[in-house]
Amino acid sequence: MRGERLNELPANHHSLALGVPVSVAPNRLHVLAATGGITVGSKEGRTILFGRSRPDVHVCVGEDDLRISREHGALTWRGDQWWISTLGRLPLRLPGSRLLFRQDEPIPLRTGYTPLFVRGSHERLHLLEVHVQPRDGDRPPTDHHAPTMPPRTWHLTPVEKRVVVVLAQRYLLHENHPNPLTWRQVAEHLNEIRPTDDWNHKKVERVVAEVRNRLSGHGVSGLTREEVGEPIGNTLNHNLIRELMESTTLVPPDLRILDHDG
Repeated sequence: MRGERLNELPANHHSLALGVPVSVAPNRLHVLAATGGITVGSKEGRTILFGRSRPDVHVCVGEDDLRISREHGALTWRGDQWWISTLGRLPLRLPGSRLLFRQDEPIPLRTGYTPLFVRGSHERLHLLEVHVQPRDGDRPPTDHHAPTMPPRTWHLTPVEKRVVVVLAQRYLLHENHPNPLTWRQVAEHLNEIRPTDDWNHKKVERVVAEVRNRLSGHGVSGLTREEVGEPIGNTLNHNLIRELMESTTLVPPDLRILDHDG
């Protein structure tokens, strides 16, 4: 694809989890990393490379992390489908906690949104967002004149955002059967990210309880003991995380908060 004009996405482009512009071309590929990305149409044999060597790839990922390979992976259009393959030494992590290694066969990408992760040095997580435009048959009926219905996102302070991202990181990683972290685990992780903030489990619990109570006061169900009943377990925090993710208040790029090296 060298020499071919690409439609570039800037580094400050919103998360692909929030959707992409409607395109008349099905199977159009959108790829986004922290440094920016591209959109490109499907064509037999077309390959999009990603990795840390900016001059040699189409999308740069982990540019300052030497554990990320110069060409770490590829997205290839073949046989009426986009395929993902790992070229680097570290595996790619796909939704459902699946790891794709260099020796593995490429796997097909589904239409819609897929977050891909690479764990680099010092536990850093590098995210590559991918969105494949659905075919016409995959789309609901169109209503060109209807107003857009944006999701209702919730306001979080910077401190609240940091706490709930740590609490919800397994969900944002698209693990199978995720659970919220415990209060102590959240406090330990926050102290690694911001050592001067002096977190403990009680402080974490207070912050999360304030967020739950505020959303409950605005009509979100399943966030109080009275609604859920005993035994509580992780139910309140699970319901909170699901609401924050379904409202797109939390999206996978928020995991960059955990990158205390960056």
